Amino acid sequence: MKSAIALATALVVALPAASAAQNMRKGSGGTGHTITMPDAVKWGPPPPFMPPGSQMAVMLGDPAKKGLFIIRGKLPDGYTIPPHWHSTVENVTVLSGTFNVGMGDKLDKSKGQPLTPGGFFSAPPRMSHFAWATGETVVEVTAMGPLDFRYVDPKDDPSKKPKAK
Repeated sequence: MKSAIALATALVVALPAASAAQNMRKGSGGTGHTITMPDAVKWGPPPPFMPPGSQMAVMLGDPAKKGLFIIRGKLPDGYTIPPHWHSTVENVTVLSGTFNVGMGDKLDKSKGQPLTPGGFFSAPPRMSHFAWATGETVVEVTAMGPLDFRYVDPKDDPSKKPKAK
């Protein structure tokens, strides 16, 4: 139940960007296409289940709903995502910086592979993986929703940690 509430909260954060993408499609004369220039990407805070410090933008679709979605993540140097998995296939393309990816239930940077711009990573459902950024890094994630994020160790889930006062 708590993970469902965390996901719902996270998606509320993402919905304004999804709505903006929907408005762009409506504003395109009903053709259904979307064009977003780099300076028009609407960055916002990450969902609560992501470690703080990154930014997220919804490029297409709605991560809260069933169906295709595309999001981008802007990660500061050193940003780390602990081991986790998803219920659907996750496809990640590196747009800038270096996105390091490793497989397994334990974060072991010696087992990661650095992906530079143009690099691609795809994980099947339920494959445990972890990642970290070297330099400011931007990635694009394509998947089928609804988005879920399951940490191997529940203590790594930022949405379950007490909030700082």
